[in-house]
Amino acid sequence: MKQRTYENPSEAGSARRRLLDTATRLFYDAGIHAVGIDRIIAEAGVAKATFYNHFPSKDHLVVAYLEEIDRLGRAAVAALPKQPPRKMISAIMERISEAVVAGGWRGCPFLNAAAEYPDPASPVRQAINARRLWYHDSLQSLLAEDGDPTPSVTASLLVAVSDGLMESAYLDNADSVPALVGEAVARLLDRR
Repeated sequence: MKQRTYENPSEAGSARRRLLDTATRLFYDAGIHAVGIDRIIAEAGVAKATFYNHFPSKDHLVVAYLEEIDRLGRAAVAALPKQPPRKMISAIMERISEAVVAGGWRGCPFLNAAAEYPDPASPVRQAINARRLWYHDSLQSLLAEDGDPTPSVTASLLVAVSDGLMESAYLDNADSVPALVGEAVARLLDRR
């Protein structure tokens, strides 16, 4: 890939953004541990000192990458039109379908990162856990509002189904996921 250079002074202020965008692309495409800092620096078109000015270590960049993906996901859920709880749950789960059929799907970035960072005490795993907790709690709140007798258990099942569908989309056939999402939500919510 051709290295981008930034001559415009206004672009210099976006060095952090370029680093984060480059890391996001590379981490997702190749894996976090497979991508070195030097490659990110070169492809972002910044100096090594600039990198360390924004991110004291690679793990700091990895956490920022995960927090950015989390922020975008939360914003997408917040932007969904307000609907009754069951329809909101379906709409949230349908975001999985949208992601996996858009092309270039290589699995859930949070699950991929967790596989590379097995220590549950690491800052990377803490960022992953924060995302998973938010997702679980969002579903649990909607389920409670819908009258689910065990909203925490049903939310845990929906999170597990989400994980499975995202990985299945990568390993099997992404085109089958939209129907599976609808079927999974219907079966879980109708059998309560």
